[in-house]
Amino acid sequence: MVKLNRMGPFDDLGAFIRDQRSAARLSVRRLSELAGISNPYLSQIERGLRKPSAEILQQIARALAISAETLYVRAGILDESSDTPDVSIAIMADPKLSDEQRMALMQLYRIFLRSDIVEGGPSQESISDQTKDDLADVANSQVEE
Repeated sequence: MVKLNRMGPFDDLGAFIRDQRSAARLSVRRLSELAGISNPYLSQIERGLRKPSAEILQQIARALAISAETLYVRAGILDESSDTPDVSIAIMADPKLSDEQRMALMQLYRIFLRSDIVEGGPSQESISDQTKDDLADVANSQVEE
């Protein structure tokens, strides 16, 4: 009999969470209780069918006693590079921010980094008109929500 692979698009993240849960000797039910999420939702995450928000990843990480940043990298929220700025980690880990606020701040931060790299530094004079337009677009989109 041929076994079909029913994994979804987020296999790596789900498999990693499942491996960490197994290593911690936790059932799906127990981890879902510790993380404060539903049992079916955690099961869907582990099977790669759902991509959880940064907040849910933080709750799962806390329940597993692992770094939230590790899960953010697996989920594609943070880059895997070893020089990941502390700013990115702080933004993604801040429980007071909504997912929308986290994404907006990360977008703003990337715009500033791009202007620094392209234009040689963080001085006000070096910020291009395009960067200013990008910043205005992000700010306006957050005001509208």
